Amino acid sequence: MDALTSSLCDCHVHVFDPAFPLAPGASYVPPVARVESLMAMHRSLGIGRVVVVQSTVYGFDNRCTMAAVAAITELGSAARAVVTVHAAAADDELQALHSGGARGVRFMMAGGGVLPWEALESVAARIQPLGWHINLQLNGCELPQHLDRLARLPTPLVIDHIGKFMPPPVTDAETFGALRTLMDSGRCWIKLSAPYESSRSGPPAFDDVSLLATELARAYPERCLWASNWPHPNRNPLPDDAAMLDLLSAWAPSAATRQRILVDNAQALYGF
Repeated sequence: MDALTSSLCDCHVHVFDPAFPLAPGASYVPPVARVESLMAMHRSLGIGRVVVVQSTVYGFDNRCTMAAVAAITELGSAARAVVTVHAAAADDELQALHSGGARGVRFMMAGGGVLPWEALESVAARIQPLGWHINLQLNGCELPQHLDRLARLPTPLVIDHIGKFMPPPVTDAETFGALRTLMDSGRCWIKLSAPYESSRSGPPAFDDVSLLATELARAYPERCLWASNWPHPNRNPLPDDAAMLDLLSAWAPSAATRQRILVDNAQALYGF
């Protein structure tokens, strides 16, 4: 990787702190992953900006996520949050979350999520005046059946983990074409992250998913983001964070493109 600056952004991490109770019926018991450990990892990689994403294990209770953002900010890095809220959330609740650094709402459709598809439009309408986005994780192979409603959203859309296609398609497949349609709209962003979540070819190169990441970085450099997915919940063995960052050099050989993905795009989307 080229020399990194404190402006580099990790756009998808989770914090798990035992000080905050899990939601009833949480789909898994997460590892302990406190802010101090996250910051140590980021210091080792030269990362100075981060987006903490609400984990499904906390349901609608955003206290752990927002406390992490406050702590990271106090320690000298810049942080934003993606939270989970009801469509009926009060205006003052949304404003308080915004003041604390929230910039999006998470819809987790790949297991364990608490917001259903039926809530998508109503939540988007509530957060649109704040300039927030919808952060969506799903099996990308389901994109064609949801394409029309996603294209009509009044907010920007951010899709996790290279689309998380299971199994990964070839680049001229209909499923990948649905993602291209969203990206072509100019209002959709994609996280180049966590190839291990969907790859069948596996490490170290994750060739099948890397094919998709390379094409996305080539075709849409202005709306690609990078993320570590730390602390890699439910992965054993744990991926190496430096290796995950180094993959970006293969996906985006141009230093100018990496600058956009690692710094400029996150700054524009999250308002750093």
